Amino acid sequence: MADTALSSVQEAPERETDRAADPIGDSQYAAAALEAHKREGLELAVRARWIAMAVISIFLVAVNPAWDVLYYHAILLILCLNGWLIQRFGQVGRSRAELMLIFLDLLVMTVGIVAPHPFSPEDLPVAMQYRFDNFLYFFVILAGGTLAFSWRTVIAIGVWTSAMWAAALGLAWWYATPYPELTDATQAAFGPGTELAAAMDPNNFAFPLRIQEIFVFLLVAVTLGVSSRRFSRLLMDNAGLERERANLSRYFSPNVVDQLSQNDDPLKQVRSQDVGVLFIDIVGFTRMSAGQDPHQVIELLRDFHGRMEREVFRYRGTLDKYLGDGLMATFGTPMAGPHDATDTLACARAMQDALSKWNRDRRRRGEPEICAGIGIHFGETVLGDIGANRLEYAVIGTAVNVAARLEEMTRSLQAQIVMSGELRGQVMAENAALDLLDGFSCHEAQDIRGLDQTMQVWSLPANPG
Repeated sequence: MADTALSSVQEAPERETDRAADPIGDSQYAAAALEAHKREGLELAVRARWIAMAVISIFLVAVNPAWDVLYYHAILLILCLNGWLIQRFGQVGRSRAELMLIFLDLLVMTVGIVAPHPFSPEDLPVAMQYRFDNFLYFFVILAGGTLAFSWRTVIAIGVWTSAMWAAALGLAWWYATPYPELTDATQAAFGPGTELAAAMDPNNFAFPLRIQEIFVFLLVAVTLGVSSRRFSRLLMDNAGLERERANLSRYFSPNVVDQLSQNDDPLKQVRSQDVGVLFIDIVGFTRMSAGQDPHQVIELLRDFHGRMEREVFRYRGTLDKYLGDGLMATFGTPMAGPHDATDTLACARAMQDALSKWNRDRRRRGEPEICAGIGIHFGETVLGDIGANRLEYAVIGTAVNVAARLEEMTRSLQAQIVMSGELRGQVMAENAALDLLDGFSCHEAQDIRGLDQTMQVWSLPANPG
């Protein structure tokens, strides 16, 4: 291993370059984000609709405590049922069934509001239906649409509603049977040809007000559609950020990913810090891989790295780099913790336990066992970013070299783990899990290549057989 080991954490590429290079990943995250948004929005819209219909039904009884109000309750029930059907058939992209159900929603609303009440004992002119301002209830449907549908569908709801309302107005005016005596009475009471008489005329459809309703509703629909589009863009941007975070997590530990995602320049400041350093390497890998199919060798390394990587992350470590048939990990980077030395030792023992379980499976399959040596040390290092545009997070110093040399000593000491006296002392100082020190033997005055003075080291014997 090299005398100077650097931690290589590359900064994520710019989003545009990354998306261009990985359109499949983009589409997968976008599709998943849209599907989740659609499903959540539909469920929320249906619940909101049911609550709104329940409140409206109570309100109708309060303003019209008569049996004929059940007609409007039936319409509300149909709208609730139709909302459930929209939720069931709703999907990302175009859905004819969903669009037809939305159209049915608006049609039921329009007929229920404009058509004369078939069970009402009162025989009112059709124009009087417009005096109750029931058009306001369309805003409830429109607002619910912003929770569940795309911006295009929200605007379409506005256009369809306006068109239906205008068509219903024209049909009502064309086919309505006027009551001339009512018009004559208002003319006599308020003066012929006056605005007050026209406003009070039960046969008057008040076309300027109806046009105003349509105009305002269209403006609101377009505004909500633009707002929905903006929200969709924010959703897609968030999906892209999650994709980038997931890509980072494939290569870097959660510690580094959290630091990179929470701050603009979290790692640039160069500082000295005591950290735990771990090196692990497969014993006899060159001899084991000789003559094997390269694909099998790669699969072996993937299995090995995957198991070891899980233990590093489980004990809050940072995966510094893969080193062929081994890896380097640090503990206490980028931010120091209260039990960095204990985590280093716990990770080393967990790695050996994971190897033991893996070897049991390999023996059952008739495959050779995998043995690995681990060197761990705790000491001062220098941390910080190096590079200009493409950054690397560097962990350098004598502590890194010592850990690498301790890993090499596992061969001569016939040990599965070799740790320094400094790490053992720090574990005892942390007093978190002293049982991790069980089974280690002391070796005084060991020569460490690259150091001018000897060191005390501790070894955990290799498992027999």
